[in-house]
Amino acid sequence: MAGGAPAAGGGAPGPADDVLEALHAVVRQVRALQHQHQRDAGLGLSPLEGRVLGYFARHQQGTLSELAAHSGRDKGQLARLVAGLREGGWLLAEPDAQDRRVTRLRLSPRAEAVHGVLQAQRHRLLAQAAAGLSADERQQLTALLGKLRTHLDSPACQARTDACGAQCSASE
Repeated sequence: MAGGAPAAGGGAPGPADDVLEALHAVVRQVRALQHQHQRDAGLGLSPLEGRVLGYFARHQQGTLSELAAHSGRDKGQLARLVAGLREGGWLLAEPDAQDRRVTRLRLSPRAEAVHGVLQAQRHRLLAQAAAGLSADERQQLTALLGKLRTHLDSPACQARTDACGAQCSASE
């Protein structure tokens, strides 16, 4: 992050800051484009609502707890979002066959149709973003991002983050 803010811990910016800044910039651009596409399509869905529908398209009969565990988001926030999607006719709810206290969620027919539109938009955006990369570069980028995610999910990283609120060192 050339000329940017100091690194975590107050030191000079370093290579990890450059990586984090680049990741943040890409995610911000992707989300802005997704939001624009959803607005242009007139679906009336936020990007987060689109992602929740995507989750239930991939996990038919999933639960709110499973969604919260998968996304890492606050369960209360997701409960309000899911309630709105149910009221809007995007999600259908059924009690679990084995445990009536558990509510299973699935896409409505309307949401299934819209999910196809969202998937097509996502694939176009991905193709546009990756147009300047060779197949080998895409594969390498995917592998490196997977490595970062694995490290961030590691118990050692989680313990350090929980203990002091500090970011993990990418050098391990």
